[in-house]
Amino acid sequence: MNLKSGLMKILKTGPCTSVQDLGRSNLSHWGIPISGVADQKSAGWVNHLLQNRKESAVLEISQPGLSLSFSDPTIICIAGASALVKLNGKETHPSGLIYPESGDVLDIGPFYTGARVYLGIKGGFQSEERLSSKSWYQGITSLEYAKKGTELPYFAVPSPFFPFYAKAKWNTSWFEKTELEVFPGPDWDLLSKQEKNLILTHRFTVSSLANRMAVQLQDLVPNSLPELPTNPVYPGTIQLTSGGKLLLLMKDAQVTGGYPRILQIEEESQWILAQKKPGDQLEFSLKRP
Repeated sequence: MNLKSGLMKILKTGPCTSVQDLGRSNLSHWGIPISGVADQKSAGWVNHLLQNRKESAVLEISQPGLSLSFSDPTIICIAGASALVKLNGKETHPSGLIYPESGDVLDIGPFYTGARVYLGIKGGFQSEERLSSKSWYQGITSLEYAKKGTELPYFAVPSPFFPFYAKAKWNTSWFEKTELEVFPGPDWDLLSKQEKNLILTHRFTVSSLANRMAVQLQDLVPNSLPELPTNPVYPGTIQLTSGGKLLLLMKDAQVTGGYPRILQIEEESQWILAQKKPGDQLEFSLKRP
């Protein structure tokens, strides 16, 4: 059966809107970051409700002010940060499935809680695939971020729909907590007892220096760590600079780094971190492998 292709057109967007899937694995030895959705739980939710494959590409939206249109009927789902969502100018409940028709316009306004909204579409976005992933990354895909006029292909869903009127409730309380579970990193034991205690008892504040590469915390941790050779790093690695800055690496992080790797964030806590905004509070809870 031949499926009709539709186009979702970006009419307006803030910075850092991108297509992401589960990313690129087993390529770090070539210097290629993993990339992929920063909050896998939210992206997984929309693909689950749409009955998509778990690796289906979604739209990751990191700033309010997105407006887009649909050329053909489809089904979408929204999760992640709680936000104001309107379809054709009328506020719509973002939980559950939404059924845009040809020419409909969807707007995502202010975020109430959280930092990233995920928009999934029936069948996933059919954008270019590079190195076994549709995740956008500069130098690998033709686009790094969406801009006005960007068009994203999808498979149209023939109308009329047979909609499900039940609304699956999306709960944001899981990412509103401040605690991140962490494991000791390779260089944890280079810290003094006092330095370790400070890191595990202090409540840190997320700075404005936060993106898909790393989140930097405002509070400094004075330390006497030695300089180290460059070593492998991964999403979730926490590095401590000689100046006391804590760098929490995200999905687009480099694959090597020279700063001491003091902690590694547990996977589900990485998804919580992805929903933190500048000014939000964080604290670390140490787990042993």
